[in-house]
This record gives sequence, C-alpha cells and structure tokens, in this order.
Amino acid sequence: MTINLKTATVETREQRLGTIIGWDGKASALADESAYARGECGGCGTSGRGGAKARRVCELTGPFTQGSVCSEQMVECQAGNIRDAVLIQHSPIGCGAGQVIYNSIYRNGLAMRGHPVQNIRFISTNLRERDMVYGGAEKLDAAIRAAFERHAPKAIFIATSCASGIIGDDVESVAKHAEADLGVPVIPLHCEGFASKHWSTGFDATQHGILRQIVRENPTRKQEDLVNVINLWGSDVFTPMLKELGLRVNYVVDMATVEELAQMSEAATTVTFCYTLGTYLAQGLEQEHGVPQIRAPQPYGFAGTDAWIREVARVTGREDKVEAFIEREHARVRPKVEELKKKLAGLKGYVATGSAYSHSLIGVLRELGVGVDGSLVFHHDPVYDSEDPKQDTLTHLIENYGDVENFTVGNRQQYQFYNLLQRVTPDFIIIRHNGLAPLAARLGIPAIPLGDELHAFGYQGMINLGEAILAVLQHRKFHQDIAGRVKLPYKKAWLAEKDPFALARAQAE
Repeated sequence: MTINLKTATVETREQRLGTIIGWDGKASALADESAYARGECGGCGTSGRGGAKARRVCELTGPFTQGSVCSEQMVECQAGNIRDAVLIQHSPIGCGAGQVIYNSIYRNGLAMRGHPVQNIRFISTNLRERDMVYGGAEKLDAAIRAAFERHAPKAIFIATSCASGIIGDDVESVAKHAEADLGVPVIPLHCEGFASKHWSTGFDATQHGILRQIVRENPTRKQEDLVNVINLWGSDVFTPMLKELGLRVNYVVDMATVEELAQMSEAATTVTFCYTLGTYLAQGLEQEHGVPQIRAPQPYGFAGTDAWIREVARVTGREDKVEAFIEREHARVRPKVEELKKKLAGLKGYVATGSAYSHSLIGVLRELGVGVDGSLVFHHDPVYDSEDPKQDTLTHLIENYGDVENFTVGNRQQYQFYNLLQRVTPDFIIIRHNGLAPLAARLGIPAIPLGDELHAFGYQGMINLGEAILAVLQHRKFHQDIAGRVKLPYKKAWLAEKDPFALARAQAE
C-alpha cells in the first residue's frame, strides 16, 4: 500500500486500512471477513466502513462512548518522548491533562534504558474562547519561538487538536515560516480527535511527520549492522537478542534523539514489537528509502520468535549465526516452560490489549498451557500497510495456536467489559491499558498490567509471563474480597445481559 507523503495530513486508518472498533464473534470469523470481505456489508444490520483502498469488515456501532483516548494523546506519547525535541499542543489547556502520566512513563522509560532522567518538554498554546473566534495562529507562532528559546531543541513538533481543527488555523504556514527563521524542523502533526474514530491513527500522524521532515533523504552511508526497532518505553530486550547476530539496535520513536530518527534511512532493516504501532513507519522507510521491513510473525512464543529471528538473519545476511542461537534458546527455555505448564495447568486467562499485541499474547498463554476462550482487542485493522500476509498476526494465531471462541473488538468500554468477563469467567486478565483493570477487580478477577510492553517478548518472554501469572494469582483472595463488598453501577437488566453489543444491535434494528 503506497503511503502519501506529499501532504502533511496522514490518511486515517479508516480510510487506509478499514479499521473497525466494534465486532463480536470467533477469531476465525474475523480473520475470514478481513481476508475476503470487500465493499458494503450485507444483511448484518451494521455498517461496512473503510476507504476505497481498504478491506471492509462489518462493524457494530453503539449508541454512545463511555470513554477512550484520542489520536492527539498518541502524538503526546510519541513525539513528546523524543529526547531533544519539544512538542507544542495547539489546543485548550485541557488537552494537556495527559502530560502528568506521560511524564511519569517517560521518566521511567529513560531510567529503564539507562538514559539521563528528565521531564518531557511540552508547551500548550492554551486556546480559549476568544481564540476560537479570532484564530490561534499568533499564539502558535509565539509558542514555537518560546520553545526554541527555552530548550534549544533539534526539532519542534506541533500537535493539532479538535479546537484548532474547528478554527481552521493554517498550522502548516506558521510552521514553515518559523522553520525558515529558526533553522530547525518545525513539524505539524494533524491529529484532531474528531478526524479518526480510533486513537491508533495518532501513531501514524507522528510517524508521517518524521518521515516527511526528519528522516535523512540521501544518506551518505549505509549501516549494515543497524536495525530500526519501532517501540514504546519498555526495557531493552532487543539488544541481547540481536547482538547474537552481530546487529545493533536503533530504538525509535520514543526516547530517541532527532539524529537517531534521521539515521533510520541508513539501517539494514526495520522491526517492531507490534504491527499496530509500527507498520506505517516501516512501510514508509521501505517505500521511500529502500530499508526493508521484517515480514514475519511477531516474536512471541516459539513459533513466532523462530520465524521472526530467521527472517531478520536472512534480510541482514546472517543466516550462518541464527540456527545455533535458536537451538541454544530452545534448550534454555523449554524446560522452564514445561515446568510452568505444570503449575499453570487448568487455568484460564483473558487478554485485553491492542489488536496485534493481543494476538501474540494469546499465543504465549497457549504455549504455557493456559486456556484462552476470550479476548478484547481495542480495534482491528483488516490489513496492515505492507499488505503482506506474513504480518497477519490474527491468522498466525489461529493457524499455530487455534481459534478463540469469544473474540471481541471494542473501544475500551467498561460497560461492555463487564459482559465479556461474565461470559468467559477467567482466572486472571492481561491488560495493557489499566483503565479496565478496576472493573475486573470488582468482579474478583486479578489483572496483570503490562506496563513494560516487552515483558512477554521473545523466548524469555514466555518465562516472564508465566511467572507474572503465578505472582498475580497470589492476590486472588484480595480481589474476591473486593468483589464481595462492591456493588456495580449498572441496572439489573444490564447485569443479566450476555451480549456486550446488545445496545448496538437494538439501535440497528
């Protein structure tokens, strides 16, 4: 799929990929719909959405949204985490509420990676009622120049907002004039919350701006041992694995420097811990700069990690080293996995995370002998930007680890999460975004919050996750006590409802 870098505005995932945020059924049925369904849906009482280039999947749409996040927040946690840059939020001050939690995550991430700990550098233009009438361009220009004077950044990013989109401020012209005066890239990132129904478009917006204005266009050298790793804030687990092949890691986007972003065009290949997060940037680097992306399953569980590391070795010309490494890791990890399987026998888990990440975690749970008959993914992309079936994580899950009976796509709605957990009654849940964890606790179900997204990565990740499950189950009695003393804020009719999309189906009738 061709990425259009001629415009400053990224195509939304709905337009590009046909992303949906409402679906319920078997995982295999969703995989079939993603592979074969094209054009408008018929007979399902739902909407078939997606652009002309994207596959279309039947989508359930509810009457309201209880809560979620937006694209602008994803720009905060991407562009706002570049160590020698500044992010300007061209927005009302309320859009900066996430700065507190993102600062905490950023500082922890820097510490885990061994970087000097510092605070994020965000500036808000603080759009107010008067600006909504007369425009906020002057405020934006002043903020850009204040950012340069205060921090001497190597780049300045501008995150738009619903408010600036409604005003219609010419952000690109302001950025272009400031860039000419200051001599550093000033990069508009169009991420108005109303422009896309799912927050993952915010990842693409940041990566779009980096591809357009930071990545070195005509590199004078090629670093044949350098691997771009598209990641968030987690611990450095790629270096120990890739150094076995004689490769170096270039972590992007979070906690990278502007120079590390610029040198992405010089790398031998690009990998990511999650295709939801990384395929836009990987596809753009391949399309514009000839940096091949790894087209293989994600590196989770034995099957995925074996295929992934072999493909990395093939692309970088290191096949002579990879088989010995795989053999050593299998010999080290398999006995521990077998031991964990005995301890975890008979348990049932539930995964509630982003889509591609969830597919991988279910595979790891089944490697450990844990039953999984339900999962909630926060959105679903019928196809990724490469359009390569080797990156189809859902099909990889089904073919290697079996179907998932109750597989749900939903945008982090607590009222739906209650029904989902009731119909599968798991012993524990794995969750990436902690907002749903309190509801599980009120049902007596302990949660494993994966603050480090790389906890289950690779061969060692199977051991890490198995041990985390054993640890959280030690607190099961605590959660059962909570459930016995807490009343849920729902009507009896909803507490008895088994269909999380009952309201959506009633609205469609």
